[in-house]
Amino acid sequence: MILGLDTCLSSCSVAVLDGERVLASGREIMARGHQERLAPMARDVMADAGLAFDRLDRIAVTVGPGSFTGLRVGIAFAKGLAFALGKPAVGIGALEALAAQAPGLVFPAIDARRGQLYLQAFDDGAALMAPDAVTAAVAAARIAELSQGRPFTLIGSGAVLLADFALSATVIAVEGADARDVARLAAGRGPGPLKPLYLRAPDAKLPA
Repeated sequence: MILGLDTCLSSCSVAVLDGERVLASGREIMARGHQERLAPMARDVMADAGLAFDRLDRIAVTVGPGSFTGLRVGIAFAKGLAFALGKPAVGIGALEALAAQAPGLVFPAIDARRGQLYLQAFDDGAALMAPDAVTAAVAAARIAELSQGRPFTLIGSGAVLLADFALSATVIAVEGADARDVARLAAGRGPGPLKPLYLRAPDAKLPA
C-alpha cells in the first residue's frame, strides 16, 4: 500500500495504490493553499479507500523542481507521516512523475517563470539528462539534439512554451504531476532522505 503525494506545482494531488491498483485518489488545481488542503485531502482519500493510515507500507512524494513553498509542504507532510507511522518515505522527481503520463520519448517541461523552464528528457522512463533550468531556446536545442527526428511528447505547464519549436510534437499541458504516478514510481524505489530539488536560488531575498 503506497500513498502518493504531489504539491510541487499548481495542483494538490493524493492517491493510494495497492500495487498497480488505484484504491482512491483526489486532485485539485491551486496556485497556493497546499498547506491547508493536503492533510484533509489525504484523510479523505484514505477514507474513500477504506483504509487506516497504519495500513500503508510507504509514503511517496514529489521533491521538485517546483514552487519553493509547495514542495516544502509536501516533503514536510510526508516526513511527518512516515515518522508517525514508522514507514519508509520515497522522493520522486516532479519531472519524472510528469513523464510517466506518456509513453516513448518524453520531455517534461515546467514553466519556471523569469524566462526559464525546468526541463528533463526520458525515453520509456529512462532519464536521458539531468533536470535543468534553461531558457526556451536552450530547451529547444536540447530537444532537437536528443530527439534526432523521433516523435516525442512535450508535457507540463511549460509544454506550450516550446510548442512553436516543435510543431510535430504531441503537447500535453497539465498543471502538475499525478499522485497515482508518484505512487507507482515509488513502488520500485528504495527509501531515502527526502531532499528538495532546487534548480535555482529562491525569489525571496533578505532585506539589505
